[in-house]
Amino acid sequence: MDKNFIEKIKKSLLELKAEIIENLVASNEDFKEIVEGMDPKDLADIASDDIDRKMIEALGSQELKRLKLIDSALTRMEQGKYGLCIKCSKRIPLDRLEAIPYALMCIGCKTADERRNR
Repeated sequence: MDKNFIEKIKKSLLELKAEIIENLVASNEDFKEIVEGMDPKDLADIASDDIDRKMIEALGSQELKRLKLIDSALTRMEQGKYGLCIKCSKRIPLDRLEAIPYALMCIGCKTADERRNR
């Protein structure tokens, strides 16, 4: 996969992660107290730090799921596995990764997975 594309997506993932944390700070007093208690850092640094137990308790389930998917995508980038479907190991189309940079599956596997879960 193109190194420039990976860097672009990595930047996008980190920005998305920072945005989620920023929104949580604005809407959740408990989370705001946790972040304010940390060493002064910009949100990108906070976003790249591991989420501790207190933060997880303060997060909504949807935001937590998105943060886990983002972390998973960043880990797969480090391992050289980003962009490969976790079910069939085929390449996930670049258009899909641009739309959903933390996508785990190709469209075919995701569709099949959703049908099973109905």
